Formats: sequence, C-alpha cells, structure tokens
Amino acid sequence: MTSTVAPPPYYENHGFQPENIYSARQPVGANPYPPYFSTSAPSVPSCVPRVVTHQSSRPVASSSGRTCASTVKKIIIIILSILIVICCAIAAFFIWYFVDNRCMSSLIECGSSGVCIPPSQWCDGVSHCPNGEDETRCVRLFGPNFILQVYSPISKSWYSVCQDGWNDDYGKTACKDMGYNVDSYYYSRGVATEVSFKSYMKLNTSAGNIDLYKKLYSSDSCGSGNVVSLRCIECGLATKSVSIMNRIVGGSGAVLGQWPGPGRRFSDPFGWRVYAGILNQNEMLLGKGYRVQQIISHPDYDTDSKDNDVALMKLETPLSFTDTVRPVCLPNPGMMFQPNQQCWISGWGAEYQGGKTSNNLNYVMVPLIEHARCNSVYIYNGMILPTMICAGYLGGGYDSCQGDSGGPLVTNKNSVWWLVGDTSWGTGCASPNRPGVYGNMTVFTDWIYKNMQVKDLGVFNFKYPNS
Repeated sequence: MTSTVAPPPYYENHGFQPENIYSARQPVGANPYPPYFSTSAPSVPSCVPRVVTHQSSRPVASSSGRTCASTVKKIIIIILSILIVICCAIAAFFIWYFVDNRCMSSLIECGSSGVCIPPSQWCDGVSHCPNGEDETRCVRLFGPNFILQVYSPISKSWYSVCQDGWNDDYGKTACKDMGYNVDSYYYSRGVATEVSFKSYMKLNTSAGNIDLYKKLYSSDSCGSGNVVSLRCIECGLATKSVSIMNRIVGGSGAVLGQWPGPGRRFSDPFGWRVYAGILNQNEMLLGKGYRVQQIISHPDYDTDSKDNDVALMKLETPLSFTDTVRPVCLPNPGMMFQPNQQCWISGWGAEYQGGKTSNNLNYVMVPLIEHARCNSVYIYNGMILPTMICAGYLGGGYDSCQGDSGGPLVTNKNSVWWLVGDTSWGTGCASPNRPGVYGNMTVFTDWIYKNMQVKDLGVFNFKYPNS
C-alpha cells in the first residue's frame, strides 16, 4: 500500500487575503474609464487664462491666474504635510521596534545593556555580558519535584543543591534569578535525594554577605540527605474537580474555574487584550481585559512547517489570581510524558469541521501519541518535528479545531497540572489518522526562562488578593 505526503495543515490562520483589484480587459468600444469615476461628478478646476473680448489701451489684470496658483500651492502644502506625517509615523515605528527589540534572530539581550549574545554562550563559564548575567543565573528546577539545580561551567554539569544551611531567603534569590516575581514565592523545603545524585552543591554559610552562587561549592556528600525543592509560584493546583464526559469537537462545556489557565496570537501587542476567569466569549464585551505590552515570538518560528510555534506575552499590569484564575506549571527539565498519558485541551473553537467558533468554553480529554507513530506514513508522514507533539484518537471523533489555536494542552502528574503543549495545527478536525498537533512545551522551557530572566516578562506577572 502506497501513501503520499499528507496535505498541509487545515486549521491554521492564513491571515487576510486581498481581493483582485484589477478589472478584466474591456471589450472594444467600451468606456475605458472605471465605473466608479462618475461622469456627473464635478471636474478638477483647471487654470484657464482670461480671454479679453475687446481691445483696450489699458492692460487688463487676470485674477484667475492668481487664484489657480494659490489653489495649487495649497494642494501641494497639504500633500507634503500628509507625507511628512506618514514618514514620521513610519520612523517612530522603526525606532520603537529596534529599541524594544535590539536583539534580532535567536540572540538574547544581557539585561538592559543592549549587548546581545547567542544562547550557546549562556552558562559556558565565560562572562560575555557586561554585568555577567550569562553566568550568574545558571539555575533551574528539575523534574516533577521542582529540585533546585545549579550549573557548573567547570564540569559542564547540573548539580542539585543540598538543603544543609538553606532557607527561604536563598530560595527567593534563586527564584528572582530565574525571572519570577519575589511576591509569587511559594515555598522551599527538602526532599529525599535520589540514588542518581552523586555530587551536590552545598552552601558555605560562613562566606559572609556575598552573592548566593559564590557561596556554593561542589561536594560529594549531603549531610541532611535532602536536596532543595523550590516552588517559585503556586502553580498547577486544581480549583474544580474535572468530570470526564464523552462528548472544541466531541467536547463538553466547561465550569467556571475548571480550566483556570487561559491564552491567544498576532504580533501587534496594542491590538490584544487578555481575559481571565470567563467562560463565554461575549463576556469580553463587558470587561476591559489586560493590555499587552510586548509579544515575543520564537525567533525560529517557521510559517510553513509550524516549527517553534510559540510566543510569550508581557502584560502592562499584573494579572490577579483568584479561585478561578490560576497559573499552570511549566514542565521542568527531566520530565517525561508517556504515550497514552491523559491530557486535556480547551478552547472556544469550532465544534465541527468548517463550523463557527463556540461562544462557550469547551474541553475534552485526548491521549498523547508516540512521536514515531504520529510521524508514520499512514498519519503525518514525517511532518512532526521535535518541537511538536501529537494528541488525540486515531479513530477520530475528539479533537481541537479552527479557533482553538494557542489553547493549552495540559496533564495532571504528581497532583500538579503541567502545560504539555499549545494547540498548533492539524489536518481537518477529528478525522481518522489525523490527530491534533501541539507545540512541545518541554522543548521551549529553556527559551522561556531565558526570556524571563532578561526581560522581566509579565507572562508570569501577577498578584494574589490582598498582597
């Protein structure tokens, strides 16, 4: 049985498609002027010299010549004024764009210094940034237990931090260096070390008032037997019980607060508003929403293949968390999501292929599909890149659809809700052997954290009530 390459994605946004503004060739003898030029419309005044009908020894002054010259002069001034305004607007846009986006392509800016370096130079043991930002923030959270790890440029390895001498002040410093707001700090506690940990980073508590990372040193032992588990934000907590129903396509209506981590795209931040804690789209007409200050698209996004289909939003004002608006957790390095693991998608997209978007928020459970299987000739035939992950039923019936793009793909693991992916593309909706394709969030977390560190992103900018 032979197979051809699968057709291009069906529910992707192609943007505005302009109509053909050129008219067909006119037949011989037809009016050569377009129909929107009315013959009854007044013509543009022309400068015609005054004709003298009788002879006179006194010279006759022509006032029409002066009038026409004055009219032409006014028209020229108006046109020049309009052109100057347009040029100024264009210049202002480019000044704003290049000042706000000083690092082009895949480069990352060192704080606000304007110096840009490639990601490969971060945490390589050599300071490339003026203030050493590329070497002083080499910290991450690992695995489902949020184990704090620090990178050693000498051995080029990550080491878990021993809990000996650790306290919340150090935890807040580490969270701040990862790009989190200190006000969001959740907790720091010890968890049992894993057998795989052979070396640790320990605190030199007698080192005095110096930078946290200068107090850390490598050690082959950890006296307490515990390593630091650090939660920089109270994410991934469920607020409503999820009842699975067998009927987004084939989904169910959501309950307020059931899916508290909302999301959407396009590059102009001024045309965006972020709404949280709503179930129906028409509720957006009643609220002002949150203004978006900046949109950071992935520098390697490919419009054809949908590779690296992810973007970040920085809000102008903090997002307030409530019982129905909560953050979902980003997957930490070292986490593995297995095939057939239950995930959930939610959105206001069409409820059937070719249908209109839904006013109500819907959700449905979809299992993860093994990467190699989704890439087989019978499904997507090599179109699934490492930055993508498939979820759905090969028999069809349940799927994301047009209008769901950008929405979350989440799963519950270790009693925590994790963001597995973002809705990206698919061929048709709920068709057999054409499951939904999502951005693989485990690939993007490093890029997200580096942007959080250097740009103080409001995508994690929020406040709790009474804080």
